[in-house]
Amino acid sequence: MLLEGKNAVITGCLRGIGKAALEAYASNGANVWACCQIHDDEFEAYAKSLAEEAKVWIKPIYFDLSDTDQIKDSMKEIIKSKQKIDVLVNVAGMTYNVLFQMMTMEKMKEVFEIDFFSQMLVSQYLAKVMIRQKSGSIINIASIAGLDGNYGQLAYSAAKAALIGATKTLSLELAEHNIRVNAIAPGVIRTEMTAALPKDKFDILVSKSKLGRPGETKEVSDVLVFLGSELSSYMTGQVIRVDGGMK
Repeated sequence: MLLEGKNAVITGCLRGIGKAALEAYASNGANVWACCQIHDDEFEAYAKSLAEEAKVWIKPIYFDLSDTDQIKDSMKEIIKSKQKIDVLVNVAGMTYNVLFQMMTMEKMKEVFEIDFFSQMLVSQYLAKVMIRQKSGSIINIASIAGLDGNYGQLAYSAAKAALIGATKTLSLELAEHNIRVNAIAPGVIRTEMTAALPKDKFDILVSKSKLGRPGETKEVSDVLVFLGSELSSYMTGQVIRVDGGMK
């Protein structure tokens, strides 16, 4: 098990890549603070069952990424546990599809609040713990949109580009504390988010992949496990594309 004995904080665990990351981390021996936006009884039962099966502990934590007070309170709750924090995986986010001329500044600010500023606040709190313990791995879920741009996704692309820039800068600032910071840029992954796309637009995006198919959440979570494990101990400041070879 690649993560045996490690403790991880994962956001966005309720569905999609976040839920796949939770399952992959637990299955590889990691204890997890599983962060979700809203309380969900079905998720609570799932987390309990997964923890028992994997013989780890999973502690659901609930907060809204648009509420800085909730983020602060939740991070303080994690820190007060006095547990070592080995890995932070920033998954949670939102997308918004609209042409630039129809974009409102209010909506752009909302996307940045969720996809960038909240990630930085979570990272700022938990990096303090990692600095004290002189070790850690921070992994951000960016997007190929942040690297290549994407039609009709200016706010999302810009926020993910900001996250990529922050990843590279944080990797420089935190290296002296033995903290690695990397990002994954997924392509078209089969999630609830991509399921909301019109079929014709979804098919066009998939056709740009050399493999000719959408990716699965497990294919992203496998890379998340790699980046959280000692197998990637000499990697920092990297942005790994998991996109099936997008053109």
